[in-house]
Amino acid sequence: MIVIVETSARHIHLTRETFVKLFGEDAELTKKKDLSQPGQFVCVEKVTVVGPRGELAMSILGPYRSADQVEVALTDARKIGIAPPIRESGDLAGTPGCKLVGPKGEVEIDNGVIAAKRHIHLTPEDAEKFGLKDKQIVSVEIDAGTGRKLVFGDVVCRVRADFATAMHIDTDESNAAAISGVVEGTIII
Repeated sequence: MIVIVETSARHIHLTRETFVKLFGEDAELTKKKDLSQPGQFVCVEKVTVVGPRGELAMSILGPYRSADQVEVALTDARKIGIAPPIRESGDLAGTPGCKLVGPKGEVEIDNGVIAAKRHIHLTPEDAEKFGLKDKQIVSVEIDAGTGRKLVFGDVVCRVRADFATAMHIDTDESNAAAISGVVEGTIII
C-alpha cells in the first residue's frame, strides 16, 4: 500500500471575521497556488504569529474556516514560546492561543495553536482498496534513499469524499527523514 507523502509547512487557517480584522473590510484571500487537497490553496497574504518569546511569519491557507487554527512544527512552537498539543486539525479545545498581526490590525485568539498529528487523507475508494477505515491508526515506512529510512507510527487515517489521497507530515518529521519534495511511503497495518 503506497501513498504519496507531502511536507506541510507551518501555516494558518482563518475565519472570514478574523481575516477582515487583520487585512481590512475590503480585503479578500488572494490565491497564490493550489494545494494537493481539492479546493485548498496557499494565499499571497501572510500573518505574523506572536508568542511569548518570538514571532513567525506564516502563510494563510484558504478557503476560510469556521475557526482560526495555527499549525506549527514543535521546533517553530519552541522558538516563539508556545507549547501546543499534537492534535488532528479542528480539535482545538484546550489548546493555547496567540496574537495574530496583519497589516490592518491584531487579534488575540484564545485557542487554536496545534502541532498537527501526522495523517493520511484518503478518498473512500482508496480507503476501501487499502482496507482502511476513518480514524484507524497505522504506521508508514519512508525510504527516500537519503540514508534516513524511518517508520512513522501513530498515523491517523482520515477518510472523506472531498479528500485526495496523500499523507501529511510537518517539517520536523520531514527533516528527520531527510525528505525533500514529495516522496512515497508504505502503509503498514
